[in-house]
Amino acid sequence: MSSMWVKENQNYERPCMITCALSGVVANRAQCPNIPYTPEEYAQQAKEAYEAGAAVAHIHARTRDGLPSYEVQDYKNIYDAVTAACPIVINFSTGAISITTQQKIAHIEAIRPAIGALNMGSMNYAKYHPGKKDFVFEFVFPNPFSEIIQIVRAMNGVKTKPELECFDLGHICNAYPLVDMGLLVPPYQFSLILGVLGGIAPTIPNLVRMVEMLPPHSDWEVIGISHDQWRLVAGAIALGGNIRVGFEDNFYLSPGKMAKSNGELVEKAARMVRDQGREVATVEECRKRLALWNR
Repeated sequence: MSSMWVKENQNYERPCMITCALSGVVANRAQCPNIPYTPEEYAQQAKEAYEAGAAVAHIHARTRDGLPSYEVQDYKNIYDAVTAACPIVINFSTGAISITTQQKIAHIEAIRPAIGALNMGSMNYAKYHPGKKDFVFEFVFPNPFSEIIQIVRAMNGVKTKPELECFDLGHICNAYPLVDMGLLVPPYQFSLILGVLGGIAPTIPNLVRMVEMLPPHSDWEVIGISHDQWRLVAGAIALGGNIRVGFEDNFYLSPGKMAKSNGELVEKAARMVRDQGREVATVEECRKRLALWNR
C-alpha cells in the first residue's frame, strides 16, 4: 500500500457522503412494496433520505405504474418533484441495455443533473439461485469504450459530473485512458460495486484492493448488493470512504426486517457513520468536494 494512496484516497477525518439509490430498475413492488413509483413518491422518499443524512439521490426513472422508463419527461417529472421537496444533489443513471447511446444521454443533456452515473466496462450480469441450481436472470451488460467516451463527452458538455461505476478491478483501469485523454478531470468520483455476479466478489479485501487502484484525487463510495451491503458499508466507513444505500441495492435493515422507506436505510447508514466517529457530509460539503457545477 503506497503512501500516495493513504494520502490521497483515505481520509478518516473527512465527513462521509451518503448516496441513496431510491428505486433501481429491476426490482418491483412484488419484491418490496415500498419502492417509489410516482414522482410524488420519489419526492417524499428523497426528502426523508435527505433529512436522515443523504446528500445525493441516485435516480432511475419509472412510469407511474412502476415500469422502467428512459423518457426525458419521466426523468423531468421526478427531478422537478424531488428538487421542489428538498435540496438533495441529483444523480441520474445512464445504465441500460437495448437502447441507443443517444437515449442514454438524452435526459442528461436536457435536464443537466449535478451527477450522472457512467458505467465503466462491459460484463456478464446475473443472479444465481443456489436452491434452484439455476440463474434467476442473466444478460450481457455492454459498455464499450466508444460509448463510454460519447457519454462522458455529453456529460462534460452540460457540466454534469461523471460518477464512475466500477463492478470490477478492470473497470477502474478503464478510467486511466480517459484521464490521460483529459475527458475526466479531478476530483474523480468512483463508485465501487461489489456483489453482482459477473463482477467482483463482495469481500473487504477486494474493496481494499479496488481503493488501492484508484488514481490520486479520487473520492469513492461503496455500493454493496443485497445482504452483503451493511458489512461493506462498515468497511468503507472504516477505510475513509463514502457509502450508498437504498432500495436499488438492498431492501433490508437486518436479516428478515424489510425497510419501510429509503429514509430508514439512510438513517441506519448515518448511525453507522457516527458510531465510527465520523460525521455525515452535508449537501454543501458534497458539492464542494466533488466540484459540482449544476444544482
